[in-house]
Amino acid sequence: MSEDAEVETPAAMFGKEIKHAREARGWTQAQLAEKLWCRQPYVSKVESGQQLASPQFAEMCDEVFGTAGVYARMRQRAADAGNPIWFIPYLQLEREARSVCDYSPTFVMGMLQTPEYAKAVYRSARPDDSATEIKKRVVERMRRRELFDSANPPSLWVILHESVLWSHVGGVEVMRGQLQHLINVTESPHITIQVLGFDGGTPPRGVPFNVLTRRDGTEVLYEETYERGQVDDSAEAVARARAAYERLRADALSPANSLALIRHVLEAYAHEHHPRPLPRDMGEVQLQPRQWRAMPRMGPRTRAYRRRPRPGQ
Repeated sequence: MSEDAEVETPAAMFGKEIKHAREARGWTQAQLAEKLWCRQPYVSKVESGQQLASPQFAEMCDEVFGTAGVYARMRQRAADAGNPIWFIPYLQLEREARSVCDYSPTFVMGMLQTPEYAKAVYRSARPDDSATEIKKRVVERMRRRELFDSANPPSLWVILHESVLWSHVGGVEVMRGQLQHLINVTESPHITIQVLGFDGGTPPRGVPFNVLTRRDGTEVLYEETYERGQVDDSAEAVARARAAYERLRADALSPANSLALIRHVLEAYAHEHHPRPLPRDMGEVQLQPRQWRAMPRMGPRTRAYRRRPRPGQ
């Protein structure tokens, strides 16, 4: 079995079950596609395992085959199969959440990463993994975006430390794409981004964490360490995390000024190979491009080295 085939095994297993159900009823792929309100090539890709079916596809299969959620659950297990065992409980909470409040001091949170950015993060954290293994992890991470395609997505409030914007994860081109993606997602009414600036002081927490609010109003804390993440629903831990998050939210730039800062950093990446943060006291003031250009650069100034001519030269 090739590495690529192994990566797609969960999708192939799901597709195989759909194919058996279709053939048991004597339907062609085109006939099933008509019943599912999709195109025949899509059914073909799902059945062959080339593509994992969407949640909507699985739900429609349950309706057409009369299986009462069997294919929806099967599809979800296939989607979770590539994630670590300890991460699956969090994914289940994420799908059931009414709101997610996330603090990311090091990297852009997984759900908002571009494929190129995610690949760079995984490549740095797992240098011994093969290209196929990295690709598999990226695909699983991108699949989490499906949460916002649902009929009732949660609200997502993300606080990024400013250092996340200036860190060269994957290089200049990758960062350009990532920053543009952050700008684009803020157009969604369900997503809000704030930036905790360098002048925001010492954050109350130095590690990434988020607080999820369930549909019934109860809250849980999710924290990450170097090796793994942990879900904690104890009232004391959640209360401390919620208090820390509210302090972060108060110290961060407003959503409008955060967006302006992200746009500025994107412009810096667009014009320089090695952009650096600029010293400033933004507050609620919007600086004009001319003012940005007039501000001094950070970092040491060096003189160009000129070789002293030899006698007679």
